[in-house]
Parts: sequence; structure tokens; C-alpha cells
Amino acid sequence: MKRQLLVLSAAVALASSAVAADFKPAVVFDMGGKFDKSFNQSVFDGVEQFRRETGVKYREFEVTNPSQREQALRKMAQRKANPVLAIGFAQATALEKVAKDFPDTKFSIIDAVVDLPNVQSIVFKEQEGSFLVGLLAAMKSESKVVSFVGGMDIPLIRRFNCGYAQGAKYAVKDVKVISNMTGSTPSAWNDPVKGGELARSQFDRGSDVVFAAAGGTGAGVYQAAKDAGKFAIGVDSNQNHIHPGTMLTSMIKRVNVAAYNTFKGVQNDTWKPGFNVLGLAEGGVDWALDDNNKSLITAEMKAAVDQAKADIIAGKIVVHDYMSDNKCPSL
Repeated sequence: MKRQLLVLSAAVALASSAVAADFKPAVVFDMGGKFDKSFNQSVFDGVEQFRRETGVKYREFEVTNPSQREQALRKMAQRKANPVLAIGFAQATALEKVAKDFPDTKFSIIDAVVDLPNVQSIVFKEQEGSFLVGLLAAMKSESKVVSFVGGMDIPLIRRFNCGYAQGAKYAVKDVKVISNMTGSTPSAWNDPVKGGELARSQFDRGSDVVFAAAGGTGAGVYQAAKDAGKFAIGVDSNQNHIHPGTMLTSMIKRVNVAAYNTFKGVQNDTWKPGFNVLGLAEGGVDWALDDNNKSLITAEMKAAVDQAKADIIAGKIVVHDYMSDNKCPSL
């Protein structure tokens, strides 16, 4: 019996070491950089949490131009990285090519769907979180005019915009929603000057609360709101700390959790390919309340947003998804 236990223990140890040898996580950040204080940085926070907890280092690459996406993913796979985490919808085409060429490598992508047997696609119901912050914006607005600044003009960002407008009009039927996109190229994610210009033009048209879903461009929007004495709403990570007193709240999109779970799932052998859709019910999106903004959120606002959140989870409120038909009934 003792001999059998020793043999079994040795087999387990060998299996564990084999898994450890195959486990070489990597992440490819998209344009805007891992310190964009928004989407990429939230991913960075997630993989850094994993590194701190496990001691396992990861490879990384920050894309600075579109041509690097496929090169970076391919190089990670060639170097036996596993899993490889691709960040952002724009990496979908490149990932599909690379994943087909490396069928034994596990890939995950955040914000896009790649239907392959070795790919896990993680997407979010951004419209649900945006609905909540839209409701808060309309309730806070004294002018009954709120606004939205998007980054690159793509259906995903219009999903944020549409959810925000629906939430605003759910709270205040006659509220006006002004919307602008920063641009049609990837540079729109990192143009704080243009973000500030758009926000100021919206303030000139009556807006007193602006929501930015624009990556690094949002920094210019938030600064413009602070300078003008208006309110701003952050996105992806909790950005309430950026300008306390200006930031009404943030629409949280827990890509940090998705990134952490990708690495942890492969390490624990629980990772599965397919689709993973995260909304309010799954804890994938939410709104942020902390010491930086609690004085801005009245008891009435808190009660209203909590009720709306519960009703969305229960199916009593159905938030229209712009990406289902490229239409927004509230805009």
C-alpha cells in the first residue's frame, strides 16, 4: 500500500509539473496602452493580480499600430505561450487567423466573438451598465440635457451610447441626450484634446453631465468637465478618484476579472472555449459608489438605480442592445 501511494504521488507530481510547464500566460494589449486609465489598464490590473497571487509571470505586448496585432499574437503562440489573451474587438480578425494555425494553444479574447474550438470569447452587456449611469445622469442634471462622448465610432461604443440614452429617458422622459464620437480610426482611443473639445461643445449646448466611453480620450472629457463645473461619468474601471467632486460615477466593466479568470482557469484546468456573456446578473457590469462620489448621489438616486438594477436582472426592464439591429430607439 505504501509503495502504491508513493507511485501515485509521483504520478500526480509529474502531471502537475507538466501542466506547469505548459502554462505560460501572455496578454496582448490593444491600442491606447496598458496605462490608459480605462479598458486596457483594467485588464492590466487583472493580470497583475494574478501575478501577485500566484508568482507566475506573464508575457505582454502593447499594440501601437494595427499591423502589430497578428504579429504579436503569432509570436506569443510561436514562443509556446498558453493561454494567450487578446484585448479588444479589433484583434478578432488577427486572432482567428492565428488560432487556426495553433490549434493546441488556448486563446481568449475580450470584447469580440471568435468561434473556434480553442478560443474563449468574453463579451459584456455594456448596455445594462450604461443604462444605470444614464439614469443617474438624468436625475442629477439640472438642465435636462446630458451627453455622451464615444471613442472610435463602432457598434460596440454605440451600444454604450444607446444604453445610456435609454437609462436617461427612463428616469426623465423629456431629457435631451447629445452624442458625439471622437473619430473613425484607432487613434480615437487616445485623443484627450479632441475629447475635451467635444465635451466643451456639449456643455455649450446645455449638457451638465457627460459620459465618456473613449479609452484614453476620456481624460480630456473629465478635465473639461472639471474646468466647466460639470459632472462626468467614467467607464470600464472605477474612475471616481480622477476628479473627486466632478466624477458622478463610473460604469464598471469588469474586464479585470475576466482577464484574471482567463489565466486562473487555464492554470486550474477549468478554462473552456465558447462564449461567455457577462451582464448585471453575472456581475460583469455595474456602477461605482465610493467615498469619492457618495456625496453626489442622493438617497433618491440610489434607490432608483438599485431598483432599476434589480428590475433588469429580473427581466422587468429589458435594455435594448444596439448591436442586435444597429438601431437605438432612444436616440
